[in-house]
Amino acid sequence: MQSAAQTASVSKKKLWAGRILSALPVLLLLFSGVMKLMKPAAVVQGFAHFGYPESLALGIGVLELACAAVYVIPRTSVLGAILMTAYLGGATATHVRIGDPSFFIPVILGVLVWGGLFLRDDRLRALIPLRT
Repeated sequence: MQSAAQTASVSKKKLWAGRILSALPVLLLLFSGVMKLMKPAAVVQGFAHFGYPESLALGIGVLELACAAVYVIPRTSVLGAILMTAYLGGATATHVRIGDPSFFIPVILGVLVWGGLFLRDDRLRALIPLRT
């Protein structure tokens, strides 16, 4: 949970906007991670399409779930954002490597990760003071 001092200085509008922006990439990573653990045919085909062996699905799925979990815990959210950014950077590189035009999706998710965290976390706003 956030400390009283941290939530007191964040307006309710910023806090909720940040939570909503943060929820989108978290939900997508949770869905993707669970799908990789279940390994339906679409996931197996996707791994073949991107040139990854199916045996990596379990590890990547666990990694996605762990990154999302670290990000949603307020005390570790900055570390979670760094981990999610690294994961999404790898996803972007994978899409670019095969010439997939949807490479921008993980980039947008990375922007949402940091934008949501910026709105809901005073520590990050203190590090990156944008003028209003």
